[in-house]
Amino acid sequence: MNDIRETRGELTGAGRRFGIVASRFNSRLGDLLVAGAADCLRRHGVAAADIHLVSVPGAWEIPQALEELAAAGGEGSEGRLDGLVAIGVVIRGETPHFDYLCAQASRGIAGVAERHRVPVGFGLLTCDSSEQAAERAGGKAGNKGWEAALAALEMADLFARLRDGHAAGR
Repeated sequence: MNDIRETRGELTGAGRRFGIVASRFNSRLGDLLVAGAADCLRRHGVAAADIHLVSVPGAWEIPQALEELAAAGGEGSEGRLDGLVAIGVVIRGETPHFDYLCAQASRGIAGVAERHRVPVGFGLLTCDSSEQAAERAGGKAGNKGWEAALAALEMADLFARLRDGHAAGR
């Protein structure tokens, strides 16, 4: 594989702008995910002024706010964000509402990334219990908000490299 050229994103956020859309539902855990995402972005060079946190009522509204953020800055616009991070916590209840909500929120998040060609880090926890969610919001399983921001950082750099022609052999 040494003869194959590879393009890979780096974890660098200097000069880049990011939006975080976070659900307030289950905010005790969601706030930990937001803190993890913001800390990750800052530690990788994103200026505090270049992070826009948007708060929404629940997971259902996350894709709607992501859509508005992504649409606000068209291609080449100064308002364009280099990446987005979706944050939320959905915990299974006694009805199928959980399944519908998680599936549609996930589909909506993916749709924003596809339509706007912008990286979206996926930090929407879909857990069977509060304990599982707590483990993923800074407990034994780490902080999935941090991990979602890390993915958005790497993909933002990768997209920039691909758009600058690194993959085309220039």
